[in-house]
Amino acid sequence: VQLVEAGGGLVHPGDSLSLSCTASGDYITSYTMAWFRQAPGKEREFVAATTWPGGSVGYQDGLQGRFAISRNNGENTVHLQMGDLKPEDTAVYYCAASSRWGTNQRTPSEYHSWGQGTQVTVSS
Repeated sequence: VQLVEAGGGLVHPGDSLSLSCTASGDYITSYTMAWFRQAPGKEREFVAATTWPGGSVGYQDGLQGRFAISRNNGENTVHLQMGDLKPEDTAVYYCAASSRWGTNQRTPSEYHSWGQGTQVTVSS
């Protein structure tokens, strides 16, 4: 499966932003889909994941409430809605796919397909 992210940009603290991930080559219903992010000088970290079947979701501690992951199986897309953005949310955001079911997959090595990333910058 090939993944392409879109929707990043420069926003102010407190703003909202929605990222999208479009899949091709296979249907996302076959995968656990996730978002990761990587800030400069830091390791790539888990943000959120969603499974199918079932549509279960999981989040990094502290992000639920500001971030929401969703999937549109008909359009073969996954979205990340981010609210009340903070400067510490600045990072490259990546979409990822795993053939194994479960939102407990929280490390990059558990995912086999990645997008190229989209930059999110939160600054006043």
